[in-house]
Amino acid sequence: MTATEEVPPVTAQAPPGRAPAPVQLSHDQVRQVLPHRWPMLLLDRVGSVVPGVKGTATKNVAGTELWFQGHFPSEAVLPGVVIVEAMAQLSGVVFALAGASEISYLAGVRSMRFRRPIVPGDQVTLTAERTAGGGGFAEFRVSARVDGQIAAEGNLTIADPASQRTVRKV
Repeated sequence: MTATEEVPPVTAQAPPGRAPAPVQLSHDQVRQVLPHRWPMLLLDRVGSVVPGVKGTATKNVAGTELWFQGHFPSEAVLPGVVIVEAMAQLSGVVFALAGASEISYLAGVRSMRFRRPIVPGDQVTLTAERTAGGGGFAEFRVSARVDGQIAAEGNLTIADPASQRTVRKV
């Protein structure tokens, strides 16, 4: 696809009464779904998403990424917060393709564990599976794997601010 060609729109709404079919997203299509841009757009490709249910994505880790300048100069390790953000972005894609607004916020991180370092040259496979939700919130069980080994796993809560009701004191 050249720079002058249009990116096909991302559509994932299922007909009423039918489960949504899995979709794949190129990097350009991920940019249509998420508002993030470099250096904070962390998903290189979304391999499969069942809107509102689950998804997988890939992040290729390059030694030129800006966090490696200081984390750590003598032994580059992808910061845990960046790994959590990548998993949150995948969760946001799953949530957005089910009808949530374009901008969703990371509202909670629970039971996050880091099992092995992620370093330049690694290809990270991310997964997110919705486990609960309602009222503008969705909880996801997430993981990041390198070569089949779990590098990080935990639970994230994503909030859709467009669906939140304003709470006022009376």
